[in-house]
Amino acid sequence: MIKLTDILNEGVYDPGIFKAVFTAGGPGSGKSYAAGKLFGMPDKMPFVTAKGLKGVNSDSVFETFLDKAGLSLDISTLNPEEYEKAMTLRGQAKRVTVTRMHNFINGKLGMLIDGTGKNYEKIANMVTQLRKQGYDSYMIFVNTSLNVALERNQNRARRLPVDLVKKSWKDVQNNLGRFQGLFGSPNILIVDNSSYKAFPSVVTKAASRFVARPIKNSIAKRWIKKELELKKKI
Repeated sequence: MIKLTDILNEGVYDPGIFKAVFTAGGPGSGKSYAAGKLFGMPDKMPFVTAKGLKGVNSDSVFETFLDKAGLSLDISTLNPEEYEKAMTLRGQAKRVTVTRMHNFINGKLGMLIDGTGKNYEKIANMVTQLRKQGYDSYMIFVNTSLNVALERNQNRARRLPVDLVKKSWKDVQNNLGRFQGLFGSPNILIVDNSSYKAFPSVVTKAASRFVARPIKNSIAKRWIKKELELKKKI
């Protein structure tokens, strides 16, 4: 089992150091599938990808909490008492995820931050704060048609109300142009995931290039230089 203390000790030599990859896409877009194929993210309790990025995903934590509590992943089937308990667990899952993310940031570790992207201001604020910490940021925008999103929502364990799926899908689509402005064209990769199939090599290579390329943020460059100088002295 990978321990957080082991990860934090990787320090300046961490393979994904100072890299933050955001995913965006409405419910049923297949963000987890895309993350798994592009970065080698495990299916269960995503934590560390094959590319060295640490998973930040409150949904996976929430689903684990629901399972341990014996509650159905299909929220719409819960009675009022069960629903209230589920919402309490959702809050706990978010707090756990925020704490985990802060630990990663303190360790300068690379992150794969899973989210729908329906709230542009929230993403923009996170990107701004991460840049101040030295991070380079990138976005994987996972795209599907609304019909595909609705079909997948019906077939997955944790189903959402149809109206919520439609609104979320529309909000995410409306934010695409704003995300392109926020990250810059070279730092946003739009992935068509209307059908589960292997991504073209140009897509997988683009994702890998961001993780592998030298850090551009001047704050991170200064930190890395200082750390390497200290290691030489030691």
